[in-house]
Amino acid sequence: MALKQGYSMQDCSLARTLELVGERWTMLVIRDAFYGVRRYSDFLAHLDIPRAVLSTRLRTLTDSGVLARQRYEVSPPRDEYVLTDKGRALWPALFALLMWGQVHASGATAVRRYYAHAACGERLAPDGGCPSCEVAAVPPADIEIHPAPGSGARQDPVSRALMRPHRLLERLETDA
Repeated sequence: MALKQGYSMQDCSLARTLELVGERWTMLVIRDAFYGVRRYSDFLAHLDIPRAVLSTRLRTLTDSGVLARQRYEVSPPRDEYVLTDKGRALWPALFALLMWGQVHASGATAVRRYYAHAACGERLAPDGGCPSCEVAAVPPADIEIHPAPGSGARQDPVSRALMRPHRLLERLETDA
């Protein structure tokens, strides 16, 4: 018996969510969008994802309202992908998965990046709150991403740009 390709017969909000974000690569595309990746070429370089898969994931996320496609005014003009309010609402789930992976995923021995509350510089707690300011859930726009000491093995333009601290959601300036 062949494995079904979807969860369409499940009457469950988790199943409906997995229909949208549960495919391979999708959460990594969303993670990179939080990191400030906006250009197709930067997603492609950082994720090592097949072009056809990336195009499909971006189209699905755009069609569902998680990402918005906007014109990036450079010469020549290009499109960029930015998280919508609906997409930014995925931050708590994404952060929880990041933290779970640091603790429980096999081979997760080194932390590559850490997240800090921009207002005070304190590292976020595993629940996404700021222990110093006692903010229960720091919103993504108020979070800075920092490279952990010793990280930086990858040399694609996005990985190099992520070696500099910056706020989530702000356009990541790459040298590509």
